[in-house]
Amino acid sequence: MVLTDKCGRPLLNLRIALTQRCNLHCDYCHKEGEESHLRSKLNEMTVSEIARIAKTAVELGIDRIKLTGGEPLMREDICEIAKAIATIPGLKDLSMTTNGQLLEDVAQKLHDCGIRRVNISLPTLDPEKYRKLTGGEISRTLKGIKAAVKAGFCPVKLNMVILSEANVNDVPEMMDYARQNGVILQLIELDPMNVDRKYYTKYHKSLDEYEAMLQEKAVTIETRRYMHGRRIYRLPDVTVEVVHPIENSEFCMHCTRMRVTSDGKLKPCLMRNENLFDIVGPIRKGAADAELRELFARANEKREPYNKSI
Repeated sequence: MVLTDKCGRPLLNLRIALTQRCNLHCDYCHKEGEESHLRSKLNEMTVSEIARIAKTAVELGIDRIKLTGGEPLMREDICEIAKAIATIPGLKDLSMTTNGQLLEDVAQKLHDCGIRRVNISLPTLDPEKYRKLTGGEISRTLKGIKAAVKAGFCPVKLNMVILSEANVNDVPEMMDYARQNGVILQLIELDPMNVDRKYYTKYHKSLDEYEAMLQEKAVTIETRRYMHGRRIYRLPDVTVEVVHPIENSEFCMHCTRMRVTSDGKLKPCLMRNENLFDIVGPIRKGAADAELRELFARANEKREPYNKSI
């Protein structure tokens, strides 16, 4: 059984925000669309609650789950969470997105617990630029990337948000780094969600020129139908993916995701917060499995393209 929304889009992926806490301060982060910015453990779901939501999702045909944040590795029980989800029958893929700052010491443990893929945010290879953009030390993230590759995550993807006046000239160097380390580079256009308007106007840059360059160099070009129609450019010695923001109608047209906020609400659309469905509340009140499946079904009915021009 796979839930399908009124636009015929299947629900195949679930992104679970484990926390809003983060050890970096990246102005370009969309925070999974969460409006609240209370970085407190008090609002976070427990391991059992997260596992219950994940199990319900898999029962409804969702077979890919990604752990997000905030920074997921701020959770001291991250390995317990990973184990609880990875053992759910029917789950095909468990992945995580991270800034990599805390990854070096836990990469192997996370892989052993069942996480198989990891996305690591890396806007630049320049230490000073990195410090200005994130507030962190790049050496920690680079060690985390090395540890992830060594642990056997496949693939390891580097998420590079392109920012005008900041890192637009860093793409060739990032491609070289991805090539040398056997990882995939993912170029991401700045998303306006949870970003100050002035910041967006100043730093937004279209990815069209990068796509033109990649088209010339690519051996093959693929389109990920169930991942917002994004393109994968396979060059002779490196792979680069390009992710356009939600203003791109292709992004909405091919959306197969739902989100769970860090405080336990089903979120049908990244860009909306008026149609959330509380699911952790009913769990805490002893809700039966059937009630949780019904909540997912109701939330799925609210899924629709944010871009109405589709």
